[in-house]
Amino acid sequence: MNYKEFGKTGKKVSVIGFGGMRFPTAGKEGEYDYDYCSEMIHEANRLGINYFDTAPFYNNDQSEDIFGNAIRNMPGDFFISTKCSSSDAYEMRKSLERSLRRLNVEKINFFHIWCVMDLDDYNRRMASGGAYDELVRAKSEGLVEHICISTHCTGDEISHIASEQKFDGITLGYNILNYKFRQLGIKAAHANHTAVVTMNPLGGGLLTSNSSRFNYIMDKGDDSIFESALKFNASHEEITVVLTGMDSIEHVRSNATNCAVIPGYAEKTKSRLLAYSNPEFDSLCTGCRYCEPCPYGVPVSKFMLAFNRKTLGDDNIMKNNIKMHWRINPELVHKCTECGACEKRCTQHLPIIERLKIIGTVYD
Repeated sequence: MNYKEFGKTGKKVSVIGFGGMRFPTAGKEGEYDYDYCSEMIHEANRLGINYFDTAPFYNNDQSEDIFGNAIRNMPGDFFISTKCSSSDAYEMRKSLERSLRRLNVEKINFFHIWCVMDLDDYNRRMASGGAYDELVRAKSEGLVEHICISTHCTGDEISHIASEQKFDGITLGYNILNYKFRQLGIKAAHANHTAVVTMNPLGGGLLTSNSSRFNYIMDKGDDSIFESALKFNASHEEITVVLTGMDSIEHVRSNATNCAVIPGYAEKTKSRLLAYSNPEFDSLCTGCRYCEPCPYGVPVSKFMLAFNRKTLGDDNIMKNNIKMHWRINPELVHKCTECGACEKRCTQHLPIIERLKIIGTVYD
């Protein structure tokens, strides 16, 4: 297992992190075998994984309880990460205290201000007397060790957040398909000595469920796109931990084995992607955001990234992406006036207006 310094905290964490939102159900939907799930966690820990991430509401609001069951007799040292999305100080404190009880710990190693969507949202969380100030108070009481942030912000927004140096770590979505969208952000975080934890390294399953279409992503010697995707993230100098969800002991072992840090691997992969000419891949939005800002407030890049799912044949995942990942109102597509400003700026010359219309018809 490879380990990296978690920013300026002095802690060394495993490059692969256990994402606690994909525990397998047992029998009926919503029921979990806590002992088996705990054995998954213990096996990960025995294999050298020491970064464990959870949150309220994961796995039908049972993920923290599952970790709490495992922590009672964890085989080795570990760090636990959890989160709260409230901007209110009272709700933040209530959530923190509940997480401490569920997890059976006296302090949370990495506590995240959760699911920050843009700078306006960020400013609400940071407002005086709100969520951030409450975490600072909790830290002074020894209940929180390091204050972190989890975000879906763009690369330049993340750069702004990192420049304020309020957090020891930042968790964000990053993978082979969307790296251009947040590349600036992870570089800024690294420059400010902030740890970067990446989630969604497999593109929400987009890569592995369409492996035959993306096999050119693989480097020589890679056995699968799964392996290539994990190594791509792990081999970034700027990335500290690669979070992946795990749903079986076999999956735990596979993740621990395949996530290796290989100097130069990430840059080599980026060069190969740029050199590879594939019409289907070229039709997928890379999230560079040159199309924005829209003069009428349409979140163009977010719609285009969601449209990637439709390009690969799954309207339902596209709709879920818009609603759950980006949390944007699909009706915003109808604000498009077809002025063409976005298409003029698009470096890929994508038919953005046409795609916005198609998204609109999916919901009509």
